[in-house]
Amino acid sequence: MKRNTFYLIAGSVALILLGIFWYSVELEQPFLIEVAFIIAVGLVYLARKRVIDLIEDERSARITEKATLKTMQVFWVVFCTFSIGAVIRLIDITSFPPEFHPSFSPERTIGMLPIRSIGYIQLGLLCLMIFLYVGFRMYYAKKFGDWETDEE
Repeated sequence: MKRNTFYLIAGSVALILLGIFWYSVELEQPFLIEVAFIIAVGLVYLARKRVIDLIEDERSARITEKATLKTMQVFWVVFCTFSIGAVIRLIDITSFPPEFHPSFSPERTIGMLPIRSIGYIQLGLLCLMIFLYVGFRMYYAKKFGDWETDEE
């Protein structure tokens, strides 16, 4: 299959995962999305193995390495900042029975956001990670000349 077909398949898998995530939240069964995610990663991996127009050389490996490293360096700061803030906001929310903590409610808000939205925000941050990677990949491809052709 061509690279663009692979990207369409990967995007479709991501949309299906979003639906499964929503369904897991509605059922309050996190195991469903966890299993679906592992299966989806396997499917995307198998689909990537069938791509025929991927060129892997030292330059593209270096570009991938640099883009991945920079993505992780930026993303862990963003994700940890959000997670630390969410933990601080949720510190008084516990899973104790209501007689010990009567204010517990999954619909309770943190500022203007319902507590359940934290998962959706984290999912959005994961999408940010994908965009960061693509951006860094484009930057390093241009820097190392991956898109230049040797032919005239």
